Amino acid sequence: MGGNMNWPIVKGKATRQAHVGLPEGTFEEEHGREGFFGRVSHLYHVHPPTGWTRIEGNLRPHAFYLDRVVPSDMNDPRGVPEPILYNDDLILSISRRSEAAPYYSRNADGDELFFIHRGEGTIETDFGVIAYEKGDYIAIPRATTYRFVPAVKDNFIVCLEGHSEILPATPEQKGMVGMHAIFDMSALTIPDFIPFEKNQDANGKEYELRIKRLGEYTSVFYPFHPIDLVGWKGDLTVFKINMRDIRPIMSHRVHLPPSAHTTFLAHNFVICTFLPRPLEEDPDTLRVPFYHRNTDYDEVLFYHDGDFFSRDNIKAAMMTLHPQGIHHGPHPKALKANPNITRTNEYAMMLDTKNPLKIAPAAEVVEWKEYWASWQEKKAEVKA
Repeated sequence: MGGNMNWPIVKGKATRQAHVGLPEGTFEEEHGREGFFGRVSHLYHVHPPTGWTRIEGNLRPHAFYLDRVVPSDMNDPRGVPEPILYNDDLILSISRRSEAAPYYSRNADGDELFFIHRGEGTIETDFGVIAYEKGDYIAIPRATTYRFVPAVKDNFIVCLEGHSEILPATPEQKGMVGMHAIFDMSALTIPDFIPFEKNQDANGKEYELRIKRLGEYTSVFYPFHPIDLVGWKGDLTVFKINMRDIRPIMSHRVHLPPSAHTTFLAHNFVICTFLPRPLEEDPDTLRVPFYHRNTDYDEVLFYHDGDFFSRDNIKAAMMTLHPQGIHHGPHPKALKANPNITRTNEYAMMLDTKNPLKIAPAAEVVEWKEYWASWQEKKAEVKA
């Protein structure tokens, strides 16, 4: 069976357009490949695919209260972020650094992408100094020297270490929507470069550079400042973009899949950004996400801010993990509200991974164990 098949097969009751005018009493599921990019069928159920009564075994949806995670960098300047999810392609961690580290960092294991959920300050890098604030994505290339210098105590940062290059979605990937979607490349901010002056070295002071390689740390000590640059040139640098500068693609008639909101690409994973936007206008259109079973990707959502209308009992700073093979989709409350929903008011970051993710011990401790039951009409009790 070739990958380019496009058969217009219809069996039984089905819609003419996906997500529009469902047969009465049915629930639509999108069953596709390669996320939402590949071949697809739409299946019409008489019951919601998430209408289970119980789940036995390890495969289930997960939700985590990440504001209950206490990384070592929250109370110890020499501390590090706390891993939450990982596989061979990436490590997702939480940092709550409250003070500047007494050392400089260099990650030789991969590129890093930081999402600022809370906090503000600056990052000193080889390429200059860049400010950070709530809503920023900050990309730091592999083996860059840097140091976070918080301006406030309360910082909450989602850290993504990718073992391949993490790049913005390019005009080629955006296709027909053009080079200015979903943000113009000129909206990216790069560090302010201030040439180093030798008198900035503190006489007799020793500077520590801590390098991460193969998951282990090695400290290298210098009698001079490790960022002593007087200039640089090229096209590899630290950069950032804030959520407010991302303009989501919208359609007033057709439901756009999550792939329309792809913000960054890497080998075996993508990062998407969900932002407030108007929803479809047609009265017979479903304005909630598809039911789907994540055939080829694990799906992670970090809930940053706003009203997460398709999920019950999900608050800011929570994270969900929907593994490959088991259904997820809108909660019953969202389906009932469908006719009255005119726009989204959510800010969220989505990570889709080709290879299955493993849950780190720190995440297991803060998991909402009954999340799988939240699709039932009688909601699972949320523990305070």
